[in-house]
Amino acid sequence: MTPAQFLGKLKRNELPPVVLFLGQEGYNRRRCREAVIKANAHIEAERHDANELPLAAIMDDARSMSLFASERLVFVTNAEAAMPRASRAAASTVDDDDDDDSPSAPASSKGDVGLLEAYVKSPTPGVTLIFEATRWDFDGDDKTKVERVRKYYGAITEVVEFRRFTPDEARAELDRIAKASNVRLDPAASEALVEALAADVARIAVELEKLSLYGKPITAEDLPLLVPDARQSTIFGLVAALGRRDRARSLETLDALVREGEYLPLALTFLATQFRMALVAKEASLRGAPAVQSHFQRLGLPMWGSRAEQVAQTASKFTKDQLEKGLKLIFETDRDLRSARPDDRTVVENFVIKLCA
Repeated sequence: MTPAQFLGKLKRNELPPVVLFLGQEGYNRRRCREAVIKANAHIEAERHDANELPLAAIMDDARSMSLFASERLVFVTNAEAAMPRASRAAASTVDDDDDDDSPSAPASSKGDVGLLEAYVKSPTPGVTLIFEATRWDFDGDDKTKVERVRKYYGAITEVVEFRRFTPDEARAELDRIAKASNVRLDPAASEALVEALAADVARIAVELEKLSLYGKPITAEDLPLLVPDARQSTIFGLVAALGRRDRARSLETLDALVREGEYLPLALTFLATQFRMALVAKEASLRGAPAVQSHFQRLGLPMWGSRAEQVAQTASKFTKDQLEKGLKLIFETDRDLRSARPDDRTVVENFVIKLCA
């Protein structure tokens, strides 16, 4: 079920007794959680952490009737931690042959699943139990892990999937939030904000809350001054134009960077990092931001979602040979920036012309 369908059930007072929240996307998950709490405002929400309590203890608590209230609302965070170690290890190694019912799975874990199945068939009246499994995403290397979580909690039929927004969906949600917050953005500024934040609606909502204090319409030219990530987006726009071999657009974007006061040697450093990461992603045959993020994190390099999205897009726009050529030209441009030269802009313009040739 989608978050919208779940919110529709809440409006019709059809909240299921046991629900599984599945997926990393945080904006819609927060909306659904807040809607559940608002619909049960007369109840003080309780929280259990599956890292600290075994599933059997959680189910035993759900069976207990409160002495002071006829209704209870219980959130169970880190629901993946309830899975047996064998299953979690299999998810990490993406081994489809391992099974939660294998001999290596602890007997107590099998019994815990039995308790969950029994509870779902006959839930305690007045108790709402919401499990939150938010460690993994639906794409890339995480896909198999999410399916193992879904299988482990297979007794729960009401599953809300929190998938990442597409750019078009993020733009539509941005317009809705901006209208509700009375923030006026030019269409170009809206597009730039979605691109700068890699369609991460949770971050977009935070930035719109800040922009609501600006008090006047916001143009694409204003955005880099108000949103720090928007300036990086302009550099990323240069990467995208270079990937299309669009010399005119590349030079226009370079001109925008100069007008914004960007230090061009620093911009070149960003380009070098972007090209190197994209080359690694290309050589490893990584597809999509989740796969890129997971790969670099396994290598010990911190990688957040929006950065992974940028690397994935760069890898998709350039061939391996183009990335290698770009890195060679970046080396030559960096060398020229350190030597006697007319100015930084002339040197970087020469780099753009050579790469787009």
